[in-house]
Amino acid sequence: MMIDRGGGGRFCGALAASVSRPTACRTQKRIAAVALVEGPKSFSAGCRKGQAGSLCSPEIVRGTIYSIAVAATLLVLASCAAPDTQHHIVISTRDQKLAVLDRGTLMVTYPVSTSKFGLGDSLRSSRTPLGELEVAKKIGDNAPLGAVFKDRVRTGEIVAPDSPGRDPIVTRILWLRGREAQNANAFGRYIYIHGTAEERLIGTAASYGCIRMRSADVVQLYNVVGVGAAVTIVDKPLVTAIPGMASAHSMGPENTAPFVMR
Repeated sequence: MMIDRGGGGRFCGALAASVSRPTACRTQKRIAAVALVEGPKSFSAGCRKGQAGSLCSPEIVRGTIYSIAVAATLLVLASCAAPDTQHHIVISTRDQKLAVLDRGTLMVTYPVSTSKFGLGDSLRSSRTPLGELEVAKKIGDNAPLGAVFKDRVRTGEIVAPDSPGRDPIVTRILWLRGREAQNANAFGRYIYIHGTAEERLIGTAASYGCIRMRSADVVQLYNVVGVGAAVTIVDKPLVTAIPGMASAHSMGPENTAPFVMR
């Protein structure tokens, strides 16, 4: 049986370069600054070299410079938006469940799948890291359920749940970055929360390091949490990891109401 593993070129657990959010933010600011200075300069130089008069009228020049300034500003704002400090994701590898908290109040729980190879953050280990992480990037806006991703890019294929012999990353990707020494490799290892085609295995340890979810569930999660949201992965039951956690009965699979504990 052919297995489509992960989305980082090989599978969740491969090695890649890690770029911190502050570094990326500074880079985008530099790009915006260059665009703001060089864009109008280049346009003005083109006018001096004899571009059509209608394109170089004072009104057109002012409008072009304004558009460049707006584009540069939007680039900075898009890259450096305030991180999501409202939501907190807690994942129990013991329960194979994921909980979402809003300002400390439990909103919802979902069944998940963590690594079948156990826990850890060693390079090429295919294990799920423990500890404090954050959502570093979100990928998959508006993709249909079952949309396949390869190297975090849509392939155009859509796979139905539990298609025989298929195990691609589907629907949505929340790429995680570690905040501690014990999970420092998570971003470079392509550790995601993502949709899986192997929905029949959700609730069991079945992944190659990532946290797998049903497609419908990962869309709900993706629409609620933002970049920067805290993620805690623990090897203990959710009821001991989250103060005031509701009883295990309320987390039962029989409760299927939308966006409540299930």
